[in-house]
Amino acid sequence: MSAPTSGPIIRPYGDTTGDGMVQLSFTLPVPHDKRAEGAALQLAAKMGLDPAMLVHAKQLGDGYTFFVVYGSVRHLVDVSAVQVVERDFPLLSAKEVNAAVRRRLRRKLSVVGACIGTDAHTVGIDAILNVKGIAGEKGLEYYRELRVTNLGAQVGVPDLVAAARTEKADAVLVSQVVTQRDAHLHNTREMAAAFREAFPARRRPLLVVGGPRFDELMAQELGVDRIFGRGTTPREVASYLVHALITRREVVAA
Repeated sequence: MSAPTSGPIIRPYGDTTGDGMVQLSFTLPVPHDKRAEGAALQLAAKMGLDPAMLVHAKQLGDGYTFFVVYGSVRHLVDVSAVQVVERDFPLLSAKEVNAAVRRRLRRKLSVVGACIGTDAHTVGIDAILNVKGIAGEKGLEYYRELRVTNLGAQVGVPDLVAAARTEKADAVLVSQVVTQRDAHLHNTREMAAAFREAFPARRRPLLVVGGPRFDELMAQELGVDRIFGRGTTPREVASYLVHALITRREVVAA
């Protein structure tokens, strides 16, 4: 599922090729003054920027300052050693998704979606599920052969499991935007454990999570079937569901 990306040894590019120049932004819990600017430069130097230049500083409320620094790093990147999750399924149109479900599943494919825990940010799950969709693509509610149940925000894991049972879910989609103290990782592990306990292995719904801070390589570690990151579209998710729930299962059964 993960594969290396071939390429040369590279350095960051700023003003000239290979100069190693990078721009970095961060906030320090200090009011904006000369000492704060010195602290920002000291931090940048400890992070490997040499020389480091302070290009922007602005106080944020009482006792916090936002900084932007610019400088050169000596670190190199071996692109051939970079591990990524490649798309291992064909990208289908809505018509092709509907045809595959109708022909092979012979019933509507049931999808349950939610934001779990205290996460109240429904933008991500709505972009995938709602008809309006995102980036010019219609959401999964637009697909005639998919039956979509959107539970919304701040859904408890027991309630999600119960809804999956009631709707006879083939797939459960969970969006996590809140990441303070790794809440997205904790919530995902809790959800995966609950579904493992509630369903026999062969009857467990497909578990798919998404959000801007997830590492797509962590699916197995978190106990889910697939992780989608920033920029994922409804078409990608629908195509994956067809691949994982229909095509892949037919291959295994054969």
